[in-house]
Amino acid sequence: MERIRLDSLFEKQQVENLEWNIAPEAISLVILVIIWVYSRSGSFLPTLKNRIFQWCLLVTFGAMLTNILSTIMIYHSDTVPIWLIWTVTTVYFIMTPLMGMAYFFYAVSILYPEGRGLNRILGLGIIPGAVYSAIVFMNPLTKNIFNITAAGGYVRGRYIVATYIIFYAYCVASIIITVVNYKKTDRKIRRILAAFPVLAFLVIIVQQMYPNIILSGSAATCALLIIYLHIQNKQISLDYLTNLPNRRELLDMLELILKRSAGEPFTLMVVSLREFRLINNTCGQQRGDKFLQEFGRFLCRFGPVGRVYRFSGDEFAILFTHESDEMIIRCVQAVEERMTKPWQLDDYRLDPEVVIGIIRRSDVDSTLENIINAIEYAVSQAKSGKYGTVCHCDKAMLGKLRRRGEIVRILKDKLADQSFEMYYQPIYSVKEGNFQFAESLMRINESPIGPIYPSEFIPIAEETGLIIDITYVILDKVCKFINRLLEKKIPVGSIHVNFSGVQFSQPDLQEKVLGIIRQNKIPASAIKIEFTESTLADSPQTVTEFAAEMGKYGIKMGLDDFGTGYSNFATVISIPFGTIKIDKSIMWASTGNITSAAAIKHIVNTFKALNMKVVAEGVETEEQVMSAIDAGIDQIQGYYYSRPLSEEDMERFLAENNRRATQVNHHPA
Repeated sequence: MERIRLDSLFEKQQVENLEWNIAPEAISLVILVIIWVYSRSGSFLPTLKNRIFQWCLLVTFGAMLTNILSTIMIYHSDTVPIWLIWTVTTVYFIMTPLMGMAYFFYAVSILYPEGRGLNRILGLGIIPGAVYSAIVFMNPLTKNIFNITAAGGYVRGRYIVATYIIFYAYCVASIIITVVNYKKTDRKIRRILAAFPVLAFLVIIVQQMYPNIILSGSAATCALLIIYLHIQNKQISLDYLTNLPNRRELLDMLELILKRSAGEPFTLMVVSLREFRLINNTCGQQRGDKFLQEFGRFLCRFGPVGRVYRFSGDEFAILFTHESDEMIIRCVQAVEERMTKPWQLDDYRLDPEVVIGIIRRSDVDSTLENIINAIEYAVSQAKSGKYGTVCHCDKAMLGKLRRRGEIVRILKDKLADQSFEMYYQPIYSVKEGNFQFAESLMRINESPIGPIYPSEFIPIAEETGLIIDITYVILDKVCKFINRLLEKKIPVGSIHVNFSGVQFSQPDLQEKVLGIIRQNKIPASAIKIEFTESTLADSPQTVTEFAAEMGKYGIKMGLDDFGTGYSNFATVISIPFGTIKIDKSIMWASTGNITSAAAIKHIVNTFKALNMKVVAEGVETEEQVMSAIDAGIDQIQGYYYSRPLSEEDMERFLAENNRRATQVNHHPA
């Protein structure tokens, strides 16, 4: 054996009468403690990654502390009991190589998802460390690692090289698994995981150059600092404004619960502030932020510790895992009771409203996507007022949500292959006595869930934004149908195409519309773009500008459902509409009612004086037809004349209409 006074893990030369510098180790220990304290207030997720990171900190702290203590004790071996030096040094020899094992396990926890593969790698990875630990525990008998006596001081054993082999074996293993998972690992993560092994090898070089400086823990501290800043930083999991766990942290927690236990119950509650933007507009954003902070603190008083999250801008989530139903009810009641009282914010007195959505795991299909969709659906239903301000998303409601999801998938599939069915409802021209116009209507008669009616799929298409591309497809199909009619010498005045209000949010709407019409080479006047009063009320300036631009190219605009009370009369008459379509409820109410009929007649005369055609929709009886004609209506649309027809049937209908019109025109007087 070699007899020396001291030893460091990275110092393998015989050194006599050497003054050791433990200042870097002491400074690193302080830094490590700071990292430890801050990391404890970070993520609350009980993931393997988070637990191993805490273990890395503990092992590194233990290794560094015992290294410092062992060095000091050996210097003062004449006053420190030999058994105490033996104990501290033994702990040091166990923990220092295990720093490498702890870091290897951390790398494994990031690179491999939880499951059998992970357990197998961890099981194999612990074997070298366990064997080495057994050798160290037997060292008091074998003296194979080191020996300490009052007379001889500290002496290295013949198998001390095992200490270095174990440590660097784990470093190499960390690099190997990082390389093996190179393609499926983010570049940033690869660099961070390589930090510890690279720093360890660099320390070897520095240690050889300056053998009197102890650096064994400095490399580990630097590596853990890098990991904390880029992976374990609490700012990654906390909302910057409210200091609550953020949405990502909630999603990770839910995913962890779903993976670990198929039967572990939980209840998720989302509290949504209604019209929060009014608070920002009234009080300013700074006070609005202050209110969010106060509201978050209020929820923390009733929610489980660490389980109140900022779900989105004005929404907060509370996750109940092991709490009783009584506690959940008390929490809901506390929120409802508090919102009945005003909030004082500086000089402002606020009366915000909230809605609450609640789901239970037992009611939801156990996938993260389904859970988030369900809670967002519950909040939206609470906002709609159909179920009150608190909506429990039960299985019946989730059935509707699943159907909605299926409809979304069907719409996407139909959009991808442009397989929407187009139907057309003829519009009768009173003056000409024939059918020159029609309204285009999209239908889904065949799908995996059977026929889906427009009253169901149109709102969903609008909510998801799919209506934008669907409308462009419909316009293209209508243009192609017009070309088909013109090629067969079947005259057509114009076909109405319905535009959703969502459509007018597109900055390139004009270019897209003109591009489709030009590509199909049809007369621009053959297309009439139709939208509802609600669209005009929501975006009057945008619609007015669009109508003016379309008018330059001969494309007329049509206003649908006039009379439903969304827009004012002045706005309507300021836009150059080609047609005004009177809502069917107005037409039905005017039939047989002298007062209503007179009012309709005055409205019709006003529009006609502005060179607009007036269309009556939803006409189903002869009495309604006569009422419309008496009111001076120009065109009539409804089941009285025809239901919506497929393209083939519409072509035959218009061809027959053209044949009859031709016979009338050529009939001898």
